[in-house]
Formats: sequence, C-alpha cells, structure tokens
Amino acid sequence: MNCIKSHWDGEDEKRIQSCPQCRQTFTLRPVLMKNTVLAALVEELKKTGLQAAPADHCYAGPKDVACDVCTGRKLKALKSCLVCLASYCEKHLLPHHDVAQLKKHKLVEPSKKLCSMDEHKGHDTVSAAAERTERQRELEVSRQNIQQRIQDREKDVKELQQEVEAINGSADKAVEDSEKIFTELIRLMEKRRSDVKQQVRSQQETEVSRVKDLQEKLEQEITELKRKDAELEQLSHTEDHNQFLHNYPSLSRLSQSTDSSSINIRPLTYFEDVTAAVSELRDKLQDVLRHQRTNISLIDTEVHVSLSGPEPEPKTRAEFLKYSCELTLDRQTDSLTGFRS
Repeated sequence: MNCIKSHWDGEDEKRIQSCPQCRQTFTLRPVLMKNTVLAALVEELKKTGLQAAPADHCYAGPKDVACDVCTGRKLKALKSCLVCLASYCEKHLLPHHDVAQLKKHKLVEPSKKLCSMDEHKGHDTVSAAAERTERQRELEVSRQNIQQRIQDREKDVKELQQEVEAINGSADKAVEDSEKIFTELIRLMEKRRSDVKQQVRSQQETEVSRVKDLQEKLEQEITELKRKDAELEQLSHTEDHNQFLHNYPSLSRLSQSTDSSSINIRPLTYFEDVTAAVSELRDKLQDVLRHQRTNISLIDTEVHVSLSGPEPEPKTRAEFLKYSCELTLDRQTDSLTGFRS
C-alpha cells in the first residue's frame, strides 16, 4: 500500500492516477481496499509453510510454462487459470483448491497463451510479443500522421501570423499616410482661410479709408457752408446799402461743392459675396468628401486558411450563384456593364 501511495503521489501533477500493475486509470484517486483474494492466498501460504527445495526437474525450462508467482528460479506450472490469466505451480495452486472464491475459477493445462474463451474453441490466439510488434507498427504510423498534422498546423499558424503582421503593417501605413494627407489638406485650408481673411481685411481698410476721406471732405464743406451762411446772414442785416452792395459779390461766391456722384453709397452687403463664395466652397468640399467616403471605406478583408486543400471548382447551380452578377446594357454604346451582386 505504501508503494502504491508513493507511486500515486508522483502522479498528482498529472491529475490522473493509474494502477501500477493493470495500468487502469482513475480521474479521482480511489480509496485503497484490502485484496481479500490475495490476503487469503498469503494466509494459505503461511499455513503450508516452507517446503523442501524441489528437484531440478521441477524447475521450468525454456519450453515449459513457468509459474507466474514464483520468484527467483521459477517452478513448472501445474495449471493455468483463465480468470486470473496466470499459471501456477503445485504450491501456488493450492489457494485455488481451498479458497471458495478461487474454486470457481476455470483451470486448464499450463499454457503460455491464455484466453478466457472456453479452451480457445474457434478463437485464434497470438503471442503478446507478436501483437505488440503489430500494434507498435500501427502506433508509429499514427505518430507520423500526428506529427505531419502538427507540422501542417504550425505552418498554418505561421502563415496566419504573417497575415496578421501584413494587416497591421498595411493598416499602420494607411493611417500614417492618411494623417499626412489630411494634415496637408488642413494646412492648405488654413492657408486659404488666412488669405481670405487678409484679403477681406485689406479691402475693408481700403474701403473704410476711402469713405473716411470723403466724409472728412464733406464735413469740411459743411463747416465752410455754415461759416458762409453766417456771413450772409450778417450781411442781410446790414442797413448801409452801399456797404451791402460792396460786400455782397465776395460773400455770395461759394466754393466748388463736392460732386454727389463721387459719393457712391453701396448697399449694406459689402462682403456677402465673400461669404457666399466660401459657403459654395464648403458645399463642394462636403460633396467631395461624401463621395470619397464611399470609395475610401475600409475593405472587408477575410483571411482564408485552407485546412483541406484548395477550394474545388463550382459544379452545382448554388455554387455558381456565388459568382453571379447583374448585366446592364448601355444603350449609347451597346456594351454590357457588369455589376457585382
């Protein structure tokens, strides 16, 4: 029991215990119970005690069936048990005659090829060594197949990894290039905005300066006219007729008036044409971006890894329909245009 427990302690990491003799496996470690048959056999041997050493002719030779229980030099087997699948010498066969449970076992003449079938009627037998050789050959073939599949799957995994790297590289480059292009577009728009702003401000300064100059001239003329009106009013109150007639010619002459045609009063929409032009540019840019967004949409890329060779050519109608498309006749050129369905 200590030996079995020690053996199982070493298999705890595998989480599967196996019987060190019959190799049966257990997912849960079973509780060890006393082997009553073996205990009865041991007790029977204790009763019989040690016997004198057998004669040399009692030992098993190369062609004899040896006792499976004897240690050291084995004795010839007297019987073979089809239940125990073991052969016993006369001493080790005694429990099969005395123990009630063992008496039910089927005993046959000693044989190296044991089979539970009744005396091998209609049942072919083969030596364990020959069967092992055949199964070993099958095992090697299975291992070769498994190793080949492992190599194939490792190749597929490597190709998938390369595909992942290619996708990531392509996506990174696309993002980097797009960032540069959009940055350039933004820079151009910023420059155009600055130019428009500068042009508007320059035109604003010119127009304001022109209007202020004209305004200043008009204000000067108003001042002069007010002064002249005051002089004429004063002259109109002169009682001396001679003095009135003497001063009137000089006071009645007016300076040249500003031509009204030079005062070009524009409607209060000086720069609305600029706003309209910029709005038109915005609308055109939105249309372009809306149209290009469809063309610059992300491509749905599928990674196909064939696990069973190349895809066969279509043969059925359903298989052909995967490659179908609608055809439209261009009436101007009488040519066919295909649209992918």
